[in-house]
Amino acid sequence: MTNIPETGRTPRVQIRLVVIQILVLSLLGTLGGRLWYLQIRNGDEYAKEASGNHVQQVVQPAVRGSILDARGVPIADNETRLVVSASRTDLMKMQDDGRAVLTKLAGVLGMKPKDVIQKVRLCDAKTPQPCWNGSPYQPIPITDEATARQALQIRERSEDFPGITAEPEAMRRYAAPGQANTAQVLGYLSPVTDDEITKAKDTDSPYLRSDQVGRSGLEREYDKALRGKAGVTRYEVDNLGRVIGKAKADKAEPGANLVTSIDSRVQRVAEYELNYAMEVARTQFDKITGENYKADSGAVVVMEAKTGRVVAMASQPTYDPNAWVGGISGKDYTALTGKKSNYPLLNRAIQGQSAPGSTFKVISTAAAVQAGYDFDGRYPCTSSYSVGSQVFKNFEGESFGPISLGRALEVSCDTVFYGLADNEWKKDGGINPKKKPKDYFYKTAHQFGLGKETGIDLPNEVTGRIPDRKWKADYWKANKAVWCKTGKKGGTYVQQIAYENCLEGNRMREGDSINYSIGQGDTLVTPVQEAAIYSAVSNGGTLYAPTIGKAVVSADGTSVQEIKPKVNGKLPVSKATLKGMNEAFAGVVTRGTAAWKFGGWPQDKIPLHAKTGTAEVYGKQTTSWLATYSKEYTIIMTISQAGTGSGASGEAVRKIYNALYGVSADGSVDKKKALLPTPQKGLPKIQADGTVESPRVSKDPVKDLQASEKPEDGATGQPLPAGTTASPGTGNRDTRRRTARRNKGRGKRVLT
Repeated sequence: MTNIPETGRTPRVQIRLVVIQILVLSLLGTLGGRLWYLQIRNGDEYAKEASGNHVQQVVQPAVRGSILDARGVPIADNETRLVVSASRTDLMKMQDDGRAVLTKLAGVLGMKPKDVIQKVRLCDAKTPQPCWNGSPYQPIPITDEATARQALQIRERSEDFPGITAEPEAMRRYAAPGQANTAQVLGYLSPVTDDEITKAKDTDSPYLRSDQVGRSGLEREYDKALRGKAGVTRYEVDNLGRVIGKAKADKAEPGANLVTSIDSRVQRVAEYELNYAMEVARTQFDKITGENYKADSGAVVVMEAKTGRVVAMASQPTYDPNAWVGGISGKDYTALTGKKSNYPLLNRAIQGQSAPGSTFKVISTAAAVQAGYDFDGRYPCTSSYSVGSQVFKNFEGESFGPISLGRALEVSCDTVFYGLADNEWKKDGGINPKKKPKDYFYKTAHQFGLGKETGIDLPNEVTGRIPDRKWKADYWKANKAVWCKTGKKGGTYVQQIAYENCLEGNRMREGDSINYSIGQGDTLVTPVQEAAIYSAVSNGGTLYAPTIGKAVVSADGTSVQEIKPKVNGKLPVSKATLKGMNEAFAGVVTRGTAAWKFGGWPQDKIPLHAKTGTAEVYGKQTTSWLATYSKEYTIIMTISQAGTGSGASGEAVRKIYNALYGVSADGSVDKKKALLPTPQKGLPKIQADGTVESPRVSKDPVKDLQASEKPEDGATGQPLPAGTTASPGTGNRDTRRRTARRNKGRGKRVLT
């Protein structure tokens, strides 16, 4: 007889079954609890998230705000174009994915079927352009150049074109009122990138994939205000992408308008005169190089002297910003960015930097006074200045005897400044400086705002360069290896310079300081920096940060955010010294280096002041600089490889002043012809419907001014540009040419 139960289960088996039952019940309890948590406790939250997976957005782009000149004339706005678009959602419902409809559409639009079909493809890593990188639920534009007839064909035969729409839409336009291009100031737009969308995701101004973004100029600087807020319509779709309902819609909010200090009429005159001056320079012969001047680039800035507001800013070479509207072709992009076109996208007023030549002497004068030299003292203006075996010549070997600093500015005497800078270099310890050298000439330049951005409200401004001791040490450290590798004692000019820089490029050499005093050597400035400096001299010493934006005004005109002028600092110059400088710069116009270009100017009615500059660049022709100012305005013009400051730029700058003040070639003043005798103060009015009260714009202010002038005696009968004056027979005065010479015993290198 046995004690085994009838079931055949031993106690050990029963224990195992009990354990298994407990585990199963535990798992069931856990799963039940989790289901309760997901479906009951957090059911609404997950249901909302799940529904979100089936909501797609269709974006209605906001109308971008206009950019207006100071009088309210649009220089960048929007125009209505007929845009033909395709709904990819509707096309995908068709058996052939809409190929037949798109082929028929291509016939109406005069396009190739292949091009139309490619435009509705979705972009991915394997799909090249053209393709659509926006939402697949958003209408995809096929063309923005449809004619009214084409649009009517599509709309009247809607049954033949399911999923196709032809609607008027706002597109960016760079209006060029009065032919004022304003390209580099305005900038351009292009589609937003994935990286930009990601970076702006959690900001107060996120991007949508359909957004156009400012890439340069004012379009970039004020992009957030101009862009507005796009409208978003949310659609519920099923797992096949079919729309099953409308969830929510947010209306688009148009962007604000930007009122600038630019006067489109003055802008046109500035652009024309800069371009014309360059054309004239190319017809003149450079005796030094044995060929005509190249005049390959240039810039001009017209600024309000008392506020720093920019009235006009032009850069050459230039381009048409409308090339970017609707997408730029590869051919056009290559033309705008290639070396052959000399990089027209660059705004040389804020990005072009070169040696300032004698226009830098305003700083050297201030530095000398800070160092203790009397402004009215007497300093030898000799024909040359010798240092050891080196000879530094004055301009054309001129000699004026003992003269004051003011007179040295008038006649642009180099040797006066050579001597002052050399004396200070020696006082600071020479090639082996004191522990704390005074460095008046370098410190003063920094106090004038050089070596850093002015803070103008445009992107990508460059700093220029003041080659002080710190810069020389840093530059030597960065380039020493190359210099020591390529340098050769007694080799070619370039090899010898590299050799000397290898040995002592980190030291402030005597020749460096001498060259620096007249704006040569390693010194670099930009036209807008010079404009800020000479405006400060005009207004009594206040350095303003140049500004172009004047106010941001909402689309309905109810909200106005004024952009006030910003002060960067004060010139380190006393009132007495400023008075002396003003008298000297006025003398430049009446009896100094610019007098031959300003003969007959009504100086008693509209006092002008000027400083000419002829900067030399190794391997190139001389750069022309002309810095001028009146009580109201400062005008700076520079042209690369164009000759002397007054020779290349004098007439052009005078013509801009003629246009501003209504001055005729004979010196008479007609206020009715004056474009802007005093700066624009008020803001244009913007109505509630978005329209702007602005004056009528002439087709071309330059031609109007030319037509008002009578031909000069003996002329061909063709009207001359406003303010044209007879030029001396030389056309463009010869410039001094400094040849590289070295002090073999001291290893110094200078341009003399």
